[in-house]
Amino acid sequence: MTTPATPHYPEQVTGMDILARALKEMGIQNVYGLVGIPITEAAYIIQGKGIRFVGFRHEQQAGMAAATEGYLTKKPGVLMTVSSLGFLNGLTATANATVNCYPMIQISGASDPTMVDMNVGTYEQLDQYNTAKPLVKAVFRCSKAEDIPSAVARAYRAAVSGRPGGVYIDMTTPALGQVMNASDADKLFYKPVDLYSPVAPNAEAVSRAVETLVSAKRPAILLGKGAAYAQIDDKIKTIIEKYNIPYFPMSMAKGLMPDDGPLSALSCRSTIMKEADVVMLIGARLNWLLSFGKGRWNPDMKFIQLDVAPEEIDVNVPIAAPVVGDMGLALDAILAGMEGKTMSADPSWLQSLQAETKTKNAKFSERLVANKSATPMDHWTALGVIKPIMESNPDIILVNEGANTLDDTRDSINMSLPRHRVDCATWAIMGMGMGSMVGAAVATGKKVVAIEGDSAFGFSGMDFSTACRFGLPCTVVVFNNGGIYNGVGKPMDNTADPAPTTLNINARYDKLGEAFGAKAYYVQTPDELQKAFTEAIASGKPCLINVQLAADSGKESGHIGYLNPAPLEQITV
Repeated sequence: MTTPATPHYPEQVTGMDILARALKEMGIQNVYGLVGIPITEAAYIIQGKGIRFVGFRHEQQAGMAAATEGYLTKKPGVLMTVSSLGFLNGLTATANATVNCYPMIQISGASDPTMVDMNVGTYEQLDQYNTAKPLVKAVFRCSKAEDIPSAVARAYRAAVSGRPGGVYIDMTTPALGQVMNASDADKLFYKPVDLYSPVAPNAEAVSRAVETLVSAKRPAILLGKGAAYAQIDDKIKTIIEKYNIPYFPMSMAKGLMPDDGPLSALSCRSTIMKEADVVMLIGARLNWLLSFGKGRWNPDMKFIQLDVAPEEIDVNVPIAAPVVGDMGLALDAILAGMEGKTMSADPSWLQSLQAETKTKNAKFSERLVANKSATPMDHWTALGVIKPIMESNPDIILVNEGANTLDDTRDSINMSLPRHRVDCATWAIMGMGMGSMVGAAVATGKKVVAIEGDSAFGFSGMDFSTACRFGLPCTVVVFNNGGIYNGVGKPMDNTADPAPTTLNINARYDKLGEAFGAKAYYVQTPDELQKAFTEAIASGKPCLINVQLAADSGKESGHIGYLNPAPLEQITV
């Protein structure tokens, strides 16, 4: 009697397996997200592939983490969310990444688009593809499992190419749940080549930029976060130091060159705007942060602008010498073109900036020490304690947000290493703190300090728990002055409610840290802050410090005159 042959059943995989493999083969090491229908099983499979899945309490914070990883590494950070409102929560971060030119990929589970199109009321029904489309750099929809490897590879390429940005993949439930033979799935994968192909600027543009720069009497270089992202630190250092050009860094470009270096004009922003005759913009845009290149700027100013995107040229003012192309190749060409040439700069220009810097820095130092023993503390008292500790630990990444807390910390703490400051950037978006802190720690392995205003911390404070669950070397410092701007806002006479700007001066944010198992501190004096902060960063563990400030510490902040119709104290009914 013949024994019947054992039937052969080919190995099968789902779309979720294909997605996990696609991410792995693209070199993705971390995925940030929040699970639920329809991505929970996919997250486990991704984790099983050796990719770190960092689970958050809110999708926006997971997205901020992904965007921060993209900024710090030049590789797309990946966010994964559920459908509908989870998708929308994450989209805030992806849109912000696009505006700020951080490479990032958002992958969201999505309802069957055929049901969405017919408006049948399916689970979490939302046309996510078309919702995302105007807000991000590129969008893809995977309607079947066969689409997934190509979508991931194309999303990666789109995120890092040209001007980086956020990319969205609509990962539909039919695609995730589809079952395929593993041998057929294997055929879908390929190794993409030239994911980022740098394009050199044309020779005429380079020559024009060189002649404009060397002919300047009062030149300056303005560094934007695009210059920091590009990781061309050596080329920037060469052009500045070889040709003795003063530099001014925007907020997230601080540390590209030392803030306190001999050519730093960090304290001379207004003078540069009014008196420089040629300014080279490297990875910076003439947007609201720079008064659109108008108003206070020298009307005879000639701008040289290095940017990868041609549509950024002439946006608000004519650019005398645009250099469009990869920033590293552009600086290589400019340095080659300047070889053997002599700058025409007036020596008194640099000397005057250095003298102004010395005078202003001395006055600023007086501000930091004027109330160094004040109790209750104000922002300057607290920063006077934190500043020397941070500057003696330059490899700590600083995350910073708030109103006065953002402005005063940016002005107080000098940075000496590139890509060690992350803040709310172009859109000035509050609520990026905990996400960016976690993303920076996961992506780099470095210690991270987040200095937060109490209002800003309120947007994302629950995700301090994420740092605790993953044991990350993160210290959160909350400046609590009891309000937005300050805690002394007065309500209108016709209400018993608190003022719109009032929060809680007695809030014990340190108790939140304790709730998640972190070392927590409540400090009221400079000595207590110094001890707590030194101990916290030395521990390399999650810590939270609630810094009690005076309620009247701080003022209406932002310095955006054209957006603020009247100071708060002048508003009446």
